[in-house]
Amino acid sequence: MNRRDLLLSGAAAIGAVAGATALMRMGRPQDAHAAETFEITKTEAEWRAILSDAAFNVLRKEGTEYPGTSPLLNEHRKGIFACAGCDLPLYSSETKFDSGTGWPSFWQEIPNAVGETVDRSLGMTRTEVHCRRCGGHLGHVFNDGPPPTGLRHCINGVALTFKPATA
Repeated sequence: MNRRDLLLSGAAAIGAVAGATALMRMGRPQDAHAAETFEITKTEAEWRAILSDAAFNVLRKEGTEYPGTSPLLNEHRKGIFACAGCDLPLYSSETKFDSGTGWPSFWQEIPNAVGETVDRSLGMTRTEVHCRRCGGHLGHVFNDGPPPTGLRHCINGVALTFKPATA
């Protein structure tokens, strides 16, 4: 590889990153939940003080954790998965299943636990799910899950805490 090819490759890589960033923001307001009001609100500094960097990135900046990295992926005890931001119970272990995607997956949320927003980032339309109490981004819901709902709530593990059931 000569110097010219190296420079062209670098420019192409920078263009690809810029294009991907633009696609992620396409059709999506800076704060997708700006029109909604939530029971729990905090400043960015207050959220940063109580959340890990990874949880802050997912819950407050709508990031995504790397697949297969969450310890909750292999959590199989009975219990409740709650919001890491405000501790609202979101999913029961009774609805958790192994989707093979690398993220904790559930076929149903606890009633009145999550809200949904249309997400048009990445050049496609998806259904984003967030905590209905604090607005924290959890992940997305897809129509390729198991019975009885046929849904797959694909949730970032850092957005959750697990509370084992007591005997």
